[in-house]
Amino acid sequence: MSYFAKVQNGKVINVISAEQDFVDNYEDGIAGKWIQTSYNTYGGVHYNPETGEPSADQSKALRMNYANIGYFYDVSVDAFYAPQPYASWRLNETTYLWEAPVAHPNDGEAYFWNEDTQTWDAVTP
Repeated sequence: MSYFAKVQNGKVINVISAEQDFVDNYEDGIAGKWIQTSYNTYGGVHYNPETGEPSADQSKALRMNYANIGYFYDVSVDAFYAPQPYASWRLNETTYLWEAPVAHPNDGEAYFWNEDTQTWDAVTP
């Protein structure tokens, strides 16, 4: 079984699990195009679903990221990407993931992005 995203005007409006022959013959009456997406691709890397580690065979990486409803599809680079989470974040055109202007702390603690101060603030219990 594969996953397919219905793209209309560059935006994902539906995602289904189906066989290619079903999608080739499926008419839902809604304008747009069905485009295959990979549940195991994130940031342009295909991950092994059993181990969570990058797969040895990266030929399975498909369209940069798994598509979700509300995501965008850039036909010029054949990539799915999420909506911009904050005005200050920029799209990494290598991974098609959004990046904050300040790197996330890598100390094992939980943080949330504070758009007003442009900082990662610690989550306090």
